[in-house]
Amino acid sequence: MRIAGKVIAGALSTVVFAGTAYGFSTLSSLEDITRSDVIGTGGSTRQGEQPADGALDILLVGRDARKDPKGNPLPQSVLQELRVGDNGDDLTDTLIVMRIPNGQQEVKAFSIPRDSYVPLPGGGKGKINAAFGRGKAAAAAKLRASGETDKDKIEQESLTAGRQATRQAVEDLTGVTIDHYAEVNLLSFSEISKAVGGVEVCLKHATKDENSGADFPAGKQRLSGGAALAFVRQRDNLPGTDFGRMRRQQVFLAALAHQVLSAGTLADPGKLNDLIDAVKRSVVLDQWWDVLDFVGQMRGVSGGGIQFTTVPVLNPDYRYDRSHPSATAVQVDPVQVKAFAAGLIGAAPPAAPPGAPKAAVEVSNAGEASGLASRVADVLKGKGFAATAAGNAPSQRTSIVRYPAALAAEGAEVAKELGGLSTQESADVPAGHIQVVLGKVYAGPGVSDGGSAAGVPVKADQPQPVTSDGDNCID
Repeated sequence: MRIAGKVIAGALSTVVFAGTAYGFSTLSSLEDITRSDVIGTGGSTRQGEQPADGALDILLVGRDARKDPKGNPLPQSVLQELRVGDNGDDLTDTLIVMRIPNGQQEVKAFSIPRDSYVPLPGGGKGKINAAFGRGKAAAAAKLRASGETDKDKIEQESLTAGRQATRQAVEDLTGVTIDHYAEVNLLSFSEISKAVGGVEVCLKHATKDENSGADFPAGKQRLSGGAALAFVRQRDNLPGTDFGRMRRQQVFLAALAHQVLSAGTLADPGKLNDLIDAVKRSVVLDQWWDVLDFVGQMRGVSGGGIQFTTVPVLNPDYRYDRSHPSATAVQVDPVQVKAFAAGLIGAAPPAAPPGAPKAAVEVSNAGEASGLASRVADVLKGKGFAATAAGNAPSQRTSIVRYPAALAAEGAEVAKELGGLSTQESADVPAGHIQVVLGKVYAGPGVSDGGSAAGVPVKADQPQPVTSDGDNCID
């Protein structure tokens, strides 16, 4: 059964935040943590420097690993408690980017769906969680071909290559330059959730799921260890399945941050020492991360100063392989994702690609899906169009793109971007305008709620961001 680190990707940052109140001397032992050459000589943010892109960007990765950072198998007792087998794989099932703007103490974090279909380092396209395994396997094969026989050296160097490939895939998708990298596994989740005395979550309804082991009543409850993992693993019987599970990860991380920053954890040396010990045994950091310097940068972050959201999604059920029609992935648009990520720190969205159409596109909804016209307009904005939502249109089953003769090429491009809609040249459409009517059976980009594009507020019918000071009661 595939298990992900899920929520533990945020545990390191939470522990580091804790140091802002506890002091540098207690955290000095974190310098003993396992390091990996993930960033490279030119990509790190050194002490006193301001990040070039306007934010300190940290990639938090949760791996489905049954080994500690030194390659030792996790204890059987831990595997049994967490309901996992002995076999793992090389997928990264949790990818979260934390953005800490220059001169501000408000932290923005966003999740990347593990099945996002993207270009991968080394060529070709695939799900982003496969970048790690591909990079690792390629490096191991190259080392063996060169005559290397030291198994430990092959393992460690190929692990580094897998981490570098994951970082590169995230940078290519988001346009964010990753300054620091943190990786965690199942062991750190188990021990960290216990070390803080459990994390309080809230459910709107009672739920039970045999696959994940979830069995929880409605209301507020405190979870740790195996129960906490079951909470974030559950996907069956949740709205949006994997997206529902991803939202649980965000809620749990927000609650964990609040627990450490606002509750008695900071005032309890025993709990804080347990946290530090758990991190040292199970977390991998990039080679340049000065933890104590980071603690100084994070002074003033409060329990409510962290917000979690998700990148925009075009299609959560994307059939990417015609020869295997049952194979699905999550379709994302790198242009839209880059604009979204830039907007989190107030930066201007990336410029539209050269030659992108500039026609004014008016999107109306002739179906029943709430907020669809606004979401599709957001998609087109990410493509460089001056798109707006024009409200509802008379009911019709199919979708169509209408345009004047002078905008035939642009109209065809809009239709293509929305999944290949029917087009119609019409003298009734004003000059310089394109009209998009979304029918009842529209299933193209924007059909999913997902996140909002840069500069576009989250709408009432979209999931609200998760904050570390919110109630965050979920399904």
